[in-house]
Amino acid sequence: MEPRSRSFYVLTAFFALFILFLYGPTLTIGILSFQGPGGGLTFPMRGVSLYWFYDLFEQQAVGDIWGSFRRSLLLGLMVMVTTIVVSVMGGLAFRKKFPGSTVLFYLIVTALVIPSILISLGVGLLFSQAGVNVHWSTSGYGAQLTWTLPFGLLIMFAVFNRFDKSYEEAARDLGASPWQTIRHVVLPIIAPSLIGVALFGFTLSYDEFARTLLTSGSKNTLPLEIYGMTTNVTSPVLYALGTLTTVFSLVIIGLFLAIAVWANRRRAAKGNDAGKGMV
Repeated sequence: MEPRSRSFYVLTAFFALFILFLYGPTLTIGILSFQGPGGGLTFPMRGVSLYWFYDLFEQQAVGDIWGSFRRSLLLGLMVMVTTIVVSVMGGLAFRKKFPGSTVLFYLIVTALVIPSILISLGVGLLFSQAGVNVHWSTSGYGAQLTWTLPFGLLIMFAVFNRFDKSYEEAARDLGASPWQTIRHVVLPIIAPSLIGVALFGFTLSYDEFARTLLTSGSKNTLPLEIYGMTTNVTSPVLYALGTLTTVFSLVIIGLFLAIAVWANRRRAAKGNDAGKGMV
């Protein structure tokens, strides 16, 4: 076995520092959330307990933690479903050139580079001028779609760019209608990618701050509520909330990954069964 070069150890150390930079703040908050009743917002820790997690479920003097969590969860699900549907429809539409397709593509991508706070301001003003109430379920929903849809569409563009059209041709030769071809052939094949789009849609919506800041109305989503609490909550209960929301995000990611693995295994098993049937 060849000895490791100096550059290997330098790059390994650099990567370790990069990982520490990424996850160090989250780990710090997680550690500080397990302090005792007399704990503060900084080190050193004063005891170890679950006190602040219990306190989090008590009636808080300020803020609406669980109401904002429910709003963020519902908004994330709304954005996720819309992102999946529109992304698939857009991916199917862009498989063929049509007048204005290039301009439309660049307009979609441009939404990713416009400052998020300007999007929030513009959407809020648009709804106000149109006489529609600025609310997290209307203007907030629309503002977040300007963030999630471009990602979903770019994923679908990549998926359909390498999609083998011979599967669709075979289905049509067997008498399948266009809808049956999409439902029984296209969607099962791209199912893992749809899970990726769903994950993007939900997670980007769940923790979005800037595009929701001026479009949520009088009811905060969870990121806005946490930001508001930083100005008037001076106990580790804020860290406990951050730890729970981080765990919730990781659970959601793990759930989507498990679904993706299950879908891949199910598709592989069906392929093997079909091959055995032909033999």
